[in-house]
Amino acid sequence: MAGAGVLIVAILFIFGRTTAHQKPVKNSTPEKPTGSFDIEKFILSAKQQLPPSQAYYLDSLENSVKRGDVHTQQLTTYSLIAKFWKDSARLFEPYAFWTSKAAKLDNSEKNLTFAGQLFLDNLRGEHDLPKLNWEKAEAISLFEKAIELNPDNDSLKVGLGSCYVFGAAANGGDPQETMKGIQQLLSVVRKDSNNMKAQLVLGVGGFVSGQYDKAIDRFKKVIAREPSNVEANLFLADSYAATGNKEEAIKWYTISKGLFDNADYRNQIDERIKSLKSE
Repeated sequence: MAGAGVLIVAILFIFGRTTAHQKPVKNSTPEKPTGSFDIEKFILSAKQQLPPSQAYYLDSLENSVKRGDVHTQQLTTYSLIAKFWKDSARLFEPYAFWTSKAAKLDNSEKNLTFAGQLFLDNLRGEHDLPKLNWEKAEAISLFEKAIELNPDNDSLKVGLGSCYVFGAAANGGDPQETMKGIQQLLSVVRKDSNNMKAQLVLGVGGFVSGQYDKAIDRFKKVIAREPSNVEANLFLADSYAATGNKEEAIKWYTISKGLFDNADYRNQIDERIKSLKSE
């Protein structure tokens, strides 16, 4: 992966965090893990920073399940608490935590899928490794529960495979985790080779595991069907750069640049092209 690291991490950030309180992270080096992430401790600390009126409202929600139809009350309360953390406190981790609790309690494919995708989207831009590992574990659990309800849903298998592949990518390319994801994705493309979401993530898996030729084939297949797919174009450029094919890398970085509206990322691509030309 030498020489391609900056833009591979950049693309994870670009297509990762999307909530309003979060911004793209420019640092391309993940932080070293410092232990496991304790979500309950995190929430307790966050509550202590709330204004008194918000803290009182949150306490009233958390203590609202008393008697009667506890299941229904819990589901409503969990959803309200999640909404508070999203809309009022604007903090992702507690929002995702309570969304996950509500989805698991409800145990519907729709809500489990929503919660799983929520974690997956965020972990792709997560640069704190203990937190990323928590997000990945939650996403995997949610997608697995959804698959139990609908074993034939290929979109869920792509989601589950993506959790492993993107989680491994951010963790430095754990081969066992990557392979778990690849196996899920292969089960999809063996049935439907035109599933471009699965083909794309298989390409990422190939890139992360150093199988650049296979990755290039996957990304080209996606681009043939979806020429404006930003991820496929940029990953293809990264893959060529990793193989030492500067001419093709520059070609695809240039094409990728035309697909971005974001000036910061266009500048990053310009720097990458300049670096390749000077090598």
